[in-house]
Amino acid sequence: MSENAKHLLLVDDEAALREAMAERLADHGFAVVQAPTGEDALAHLAAFAFDIIITDLRLPGVDGRAVLDAALERYPDIIAIIITGFGTVKDAVDAIKHGAADFITKPFQFDALLHVLGSALEQRRLRAENAYLRSQLEERYRIDGLVGRSRVMRDLCQLLETVAATASTVLISGETGTGKELAARAIHHNSPRRQNRFVALNCSAIPETLLEAELFGHVRGAFTGAVATRQGRLEQAHKGTLFLDEVGTMSPALQAKLLRVLQEREFERVGDGHTIKVDVRIVAATHSDLQKMVADGTFREDLFYRLNVIPVKLPPLRERRDDIALLVQHFLQKLGAEQSPARAVTMSQEAMRVLMNYDWPGNVRQLENVVERALAFSQGRSQIELSDLGPELQKLTASADAREGWFPDEGIDLERYIEGLELSLIRRSLERTQGNKVQAARLLNLKRTTLIEKLKRLERSTVTNN
Repeated sequence: MSENAKHLLLVDDEAALREAMAERLADHGFAVVQAPTGEDALAHLAAFAFDIIITDLRLPGVDGRAVLDAALERYPDIIAIIITGFGTVKDAVDAIKHGAADFITKPFQFDALLHVLGSALEQRRLRAENAYLRSQLEERYRIDGLVGRSRVMRDLCQLLETVAATASTVLISGETGTGKELAARAIHHNSPRRQNRFVALNCSAIPETLLEAELFGHVRGAFTGAVATRQGRLEQAHKGTLFLDEVGTMSPALQAKLLRVLQEREFERVGDGHTIKVDVRIVAATHSDLQKMVADGTFREDLFYRLNVIPVKLPPLRERRDDIALLVQHFLQKLGAEQSPARAVTMSQEAMRVLMNYDWPGNVRQLENVVERALAFSQGRSQIELSDLGPELQKLTASADAREGWFPDEGIDLERYIEGLELSLIRRSLERTQGNKVQAARLLNLKRTTLIEKLKRLERSTVTNN
């Protein structure tokens, strides 16, 4: 029997009819389990997740309606078909209202049952596919969804629009956190393949011993733990797009097999000699220098040229600093909306200047993480302050202050300069706490009395010196 056979629970107290149906259903590829009573059916449902249940309404003891309710409660996606005798159509219609897919009246032709089964299976497939496509569309990965108005981002969006309309293989390169998967999704959702699946596989996140099976699929018994036949990502992406992230981490053996897929558009599952044809667009990504890896002999040259048909390079965030403010607003809106209750939050100009002055080694992903942290530390306020940013940015602030405090030729009054910085920090803490000296002292790790004494001394000093 096929590994992909649908598992069916057949519940009927008429032994002759049940056994005849079971035999014919098995001949049509179904894996059938029989239950002569409602109690037996409940026991089977508790032990196994069936794809389909066919049950008579009239059963001794636990009736078919109770079996139906138990099946749908435990397995909401199960296909339930009711068999009803003469005079109980009203009950069958009522069962459909409670979740049954269809009903068939006795006596019936076996072909009629097959027709009902086929229709129910097709409806479930369409529902699943539509739900998947809706979830993909709701993610709204669009070219114009890539945040940025800098010249480099405008050029990138124009390139992605051009690339999306083609069927060519694309190689996206860029530092970690620059949004390579976002760009790949944008290509797919603006392409003729957008009605089909976008399937992603991070080659560096899966052990090398399992990556081949994950990519190509496997048959039962192909290796230890392969208890059933399974589709790989290539097969799942048929008619759609397969995104291979960090393709440079693939082993030489797997590189050779991927090359064959690109050349022949066919592959075999692990442990199987049957060739499967596939229509899929490959979009690969890497943060590594594949050309250097080719020169070093760690990446196949022929595969590199097959992947690099259309190269797309994503710029690091430090090369488009004018987009940082837009990205911050975008993340604040997105993350603020996800909070309960939703919050409308802004970034203070002082904090924004620090963000725009940072080099962002982790790029856009790091910026999003910093904004999320700052939002959490803002404790319900409507504006994020400099003190809400992380320690690495606080260090940047200190170094920026040192650079801004340029050293004049005539020298400076160090004591007055430090007093000025101290007074500025105290006033900012009081502004943030709306004049509450206890809370301001806590922000500065001071006692309340110490804060008051410092403030009086510093203000007297300022008046005297002026």
